[in-house]
Amino acid sequence: MELWHDRILVLDFGSQYTQLIARRIREAQVYSQIFPCTAPLSTILAYRPKGIVLSGGPSSVYEKKAPIVAKELFDQNIPILGICYGMQLVTHLSGGEVAKSPHREYGRAELTIDDASDLFQGVGTKRLTTVWMSHGDRIERMPPGFRSIAHTDNSPVAAMKRDDAKRKMYCLQFHPEVAHTPEGAKMLRNFVHKICGCQPTWTMQSYVDTAVKQIREQVGKERVICALSGGVDSSVAAALTHRAIGDQLTCIFVDNGVLRAGEREQVQKTFASQLHLNLRVLDGTKPFLTALRNVTDPERKRKIIGRQFIQHFEAESKKLKGTKYLVQGTLYPDVIESVSFKGPSATIKTHHNVGGLPARMKLKLIEPLRELFKDEVRVLGAELGLPDDIIWRQPFPGPGLAIRVLGAVTPERLAILRAAETIVGEEIRTAGLYREIWQAFAVLLPIRTVGVMGDQRTYEHVIAIRAVTSVDGMTADWAKIPNEVLGRMSNRIINEVKGVNRVVYDISSKPPSTIEWE
Repeated sequence: MELWHDRILVLDFGSQYTQLIARRIREAQVYSQIFPCTAPLSTILAYRPKGIVLSGGPSSVYEKKAPIVAKELFDQNIPILGICYGMQLVTHLSGGEVAKSPHREYGRAELTIDDASDLFQGVGTKRLTTVWMSHGDRIERMPPGFRSIAHTDNSPVAAMKRDDAKRKMYCLQFHPEVAHTPEGAKMLRNFVHKICGCQPTWTMQSYVDTAVKQIREQVGKERVICALSGGVDSSVAAALTHRAIGDQLTCIFVDNGVLRAGEREQVQKTFASQLHLNLRVLDGTKPFLTALRNVTDPERKRKIIGRQFIQHFEAESKKLKGTKYLVQGTLYPDVIESVSFKGPSATIKTHHNVGGLPARMKLKLIEPLRELFKDEVRVLGAELGLPDDIIWRQPFPGPGLAIRVLGAVTPERLAILRAAETIVGEEIRTAGLYREIWQAFAVLLPIRTVGVMGDQRTYEHVIAIRAVTSVDGMTADWAKIPNEVLGRMSNRIINEVKGVNRVVYDISSKPPSTIEWE
């Protein structure tokens, strides 16, 4: 356990905003880590946190199986900030009273600040500020030693603190981490900087320096391989590892036959020619497409592609004798998703990930991005000098176009989708929307429709366009692309892509839909 920064621990009670709390703290240049609320007290204290945040959550403190923490946590002289459910839990465990609100308070509220000395320092105009409420319970009676420091019309105790110089505890009934609380980030900065005394040392340059040192110490003189996809995560992981160990690293890129147009050439140009990494490019088009022949079930497609990657990767790694380590672009959301106090979520779809490789290949893992969120990875990529077209690439699924060709995957159907996908990307970029949109792509549907071209009846394919906005891909909304842009996409696809006579636009959000169709 490397303790090279002041850190704030965020204990997760199931809030949909837990990751956002951690992000906001990191934006204040203080390192934050998310733990399940079920983590033992000894584990929490072993990380020597400068402060602890108790997240919100959907439970009521009076439910039989309501998540709690050890009451002894409050006696460790570590500043604590309870948010929503966290506030109610502090009240419940400290001798106060929580009760159902007369009506659920949800949405914007006007907060009146009664004490602007520390947590609310510099917040509000004439002691008023807008906050976002989302709760069904409220504080009926504060615990002994606490006092109210802010209120709203519906919440007499919208914020409270314990008047104890050693055991500093603050609680908020609202959510400071969301954008709907405009000055919430300032409140969190006050907590981590002024109350917890954290230094703003969490910068990408400091991260690079420390990560490089750790990789060198871990690897020594051994050889390392990286499964390079050309996406943001694997690209940044490769560049960071290369900075640490240079030519000890060999990157392996597999052309699986279901890539976007120009993908292979772009990877070769960027990593071999510009960044001068050792790069091996394998052509797996024939075996991948052979294995996918006549397969229509999306789960089978994903598993077949995963197995093919393993086979190609294993065969190539055996040629690189003495290889002991595998680099992966694992991100922090991948890590914390498996430690939620509710346990792993249901499997919606199998994700292709080289995470299946180490157990079979007996390689030791290097995961230099496992402490970072996606937006931080982009900042790190810029720090390492990667070009913008790599840093700002939209996410692309591991199984590639195979899961955007609904139904059987054939060279002919892939060619149609590839051409349509290229047009979607070109028009999104021309309209200046590429960075605003999380993902924009085309899907080839397994149906044909009647059309008319040149006074002739046609019976051809349908392309669906999917574009979403998101922060981290966990939830997403369909992108409100201007009609004229959609019109140009449709016109170009129908006129330039042989075999397509109809284009539709997907206006589904996630949930209930997923971003990809398969």
